[in-house]
Amino acid sequence: MDSDRILAVFDRAAARVAEVVARMGGWHLTGAREGQYSFDVAADEAACEVLLEAGFGVYSEESGSHNPDRELIAVLDPVDGSTNAARGLPWFSTSFCAVDSGGMAAALVLNLVNGKSYRAARGHGATVDGRPLVPPTGEGARRGSGPSGQESLGEATVGLTYIPPRHLGWRQYRVLGSIALDMCAVAEGVLDAYIDCTNEGHSTWDYLGAALVCAEAGVAMGEAWGRGLLPDDLAERRYPVVAATPPLLDEVLAQRRTFGADDRAAIGAGEASAHD
Repeated sequence: MDSDRILAVFDRAAARVAEVVARMGGWHLTGAREGQYSFDVAADEAACEVLLEAGFGVYSEESGSHNPDRELIAVLDPVDGSTNAARGLPWFSTSFCAVDSGGMAAALVLNLVNGKSYRAARGHGATVDGRPLVPPTGEGARRGSGPSGQESLGEATVGLTYIPPRHLGWRQYRVLGSIALDMCAVAEGVLDAYIDCTNEGHSTWDYLGAALVCAEAGVAMGEAWGRGLLPDDLAERRYPVVAATPPLLDEVLAQRRTFGADDRAAIGAGEASAHD
C-alpha cells in the first residue's frame, strides 16, 4: 500500500475519532486502566474498525495488538493528551504511524481541538495543513513553516514532559501535555526542542507518528540513552528528544543525560543513530 492510500485510511480513522470525541457527553474514567477515559475507549473502537477493515494490523494504547502478522501495522494513540481533553485544556490529538519492514512509512497527527493536521510519508517530506515543513534557508525565513533553525539551548523555547530535577539551560519552557503535538510543534518551528524528562519514558504509540513528521521535516532527533526511536519490539519504551538543529540536539542530549540513569547502559550499545 503506497503512502497516499495509507494516509487516506488514516484520514478516515482520524475523522471517526474526531466525531467520537466531539459528541462524548461524559468524560469518565473507565477504571479498567489508570488514566483511561471513556472517550479513549470509544475513540479506539472507532479508529480500529477503520484500520482493520482497510487491512492494517494495529498496535494501540487502548486495546493492544490486533492482527500483528499483517504487512502494515498502524501504531495508534486514539487520544494523546487524554487528561487535557477531560479537563477542557485545548491541546490533545490523535496519532497514527504505519510501520512496515522498512520502518516508519507514513504518519498523521491530528490536533483534535482545531483540526490542524501534520502528515508525513517516508522519503516524501512532511506537511502541516498541506504546507511543506522545511528547515529555514536564510535570515528571512519565517517561523511556522518548518524547524526554527535555533542552535543554542540558552535561546531556545522547549517543550517538556515532566519537570527535570533542575533547570537545563533553556530560555523558556512549556509543559503542554501531548507529546505528539509537542514534537510536531518542533517540526513546525513553534517550539525549538522537545525533551522527554520522565522516569519511565514513552510508548511507541505516543511518539512514532510525530517522529516521522519530525524526520521528514529535517528535525534532529535522538533518544536520551542513544537507542533508536523505532525498537524491534513496539512494546519497548523510549525517551524521545528532538531539536531544530543538530547543534541544539547535542546540547539538549548532554543536559538530558545528566539525570535518570536507569537506562544509561544503553548508551553506546550500537543503536545511537537518531534519524530513524
